[in-house]
Amino acid sequence: MQILAAMIDHSGTAGSAPVAAKTPAPFAMTLIGIGAATAAAHIGNNFTTYLLGGLMDRFGFSPFAMGAWNMAETLSYAAAMFIVAPRAGGLDARALAMLASVVVIAAQAGSALTGAYPLLVLGRIGTGLGFGLMNSALNLAAGRTGSPARWISLGIAVQTLLYSAIAIGLPVIGRDYGAGGMFFGLAGLSVVFGLCALLLPGGPNRIGGSAEVSAIKAGPIGREGLRVLAAMALFAFGSLAIWPFIERTAQAIGIPATQFGIYQSFAVLMSAVGNAGLALVIQRLPRAWPLAAALGACSLTCGLLTSVSSEAAFAAAFVAFMVSWFLTYPLLLRLAYAQAEGERLAVMTTGTWLLAQSLGSLAAGAMAQGFGAYTLIGPLGGAICFMAIAAALPVARRLDRDQAPAT
Repeated sequence: MQILAAMIDHSGTAGSAPVAAKTPAPFAMTLIGIGAATAAAHIGNNFTTYLLGGLMDRFGFSPFAMGAWNMAETLSYAAAMFIVAPRAGGLDARALAMLASVVVIAAQAGSALTGAYPLLVLGRIGTGLGFGLMNSALNLAAGRTGSPARWISLGIAVQTLLYSAIAIGLPVIGRDYGAGGMFFGLAGLSVVFGLCALLLPGGPNRIGGSAEVSAIKAGPIGREGLRVLAAMALFAFGSLAIWPFIERTAQAIGIPATQFGIYQSFAVLMSAVGNAGLALVIQRLPRAWPLAAALGACSLTCGLLTSVSSEAAFAAAFVAFMVSWFLTYPLLLRLAYAQAEGERLAVMTTGTWLLAQSLGSLAAGAMAQGFGAYTLIGPLGGAICFMAIAAALPVARRLDRDQAPAT
């Protein structure tokens, strides 16, 4: 632990200078805070699929209605992040996380008490706003550590360890207590994660901090910034279109929700291992080939998710998809943090992810309802995800060239 702490606290991302504005918090406290904030911000994206399945079973909602329901959450998630982005430099990440927790807890608990579709949509708007505020707090806090890409990877490692247990427990709650029980369970988890997020690095950005992540005045994000946003949009739209329906996809080939939860638990555990490894080596890696490899693997496995028919093949594809997805995300954010407007661009990049996912989930719901199956969604999504390589590689290659030692 001490060796890992030293690696993180004394080596920033490429092109960054040490943060001298304030003494950094102890490694363990920062890890708990960032890990809890990561888990709190992404818990909706990871486990809404169980809520969606439970609501379809109990109330008979159509795939298109559930795609729109999920879209309400991800759109409001994106909106919250784009609202925060221009104000990023002056916001306190810790205070933002506390506000986010209150909003999410109220929305999840309220959703447990109703079966009316309009009220459920309103609840999704509330959780989306809360998740967006929490993810903004996470990006701001990571940006102020001096080594943001590494801390994002560590946060994902902690998140996935926690999710390996949640993935087993939540379907059991759904089986025994229905969708209402799952809503209450997720609200309770948000209470715990919100309290732990009090350990996030606090305070607004300081003048004199890292050149990579400082955003004192909002300026244009430039052509490379637009490329990063385009890459994230293609990656998220393609890879996550199927995600709200992934539990339904498994059920279609005979895998019950509880068994799918076991596969998800193993997948996120392997993702934790992958991201912990990435955190150790990311500063020594170039940007181009690791990102291209992760995106390529994510694209291929996304296509397999809805085209295989055996449980073993689905489980293998699902684990590989999860690991590659969680590796791709910090590698893309690494490009954002390396820009002059890094902190603001990182928030915008994550907001773009949610905006693209919103459109993808609606399109997936429409396709599932129109064709009566989920089969085409995976291959089409994988093809779109693959296009992100073309958008991101010019930025990654330029940064690698600039970082290469002169000969």
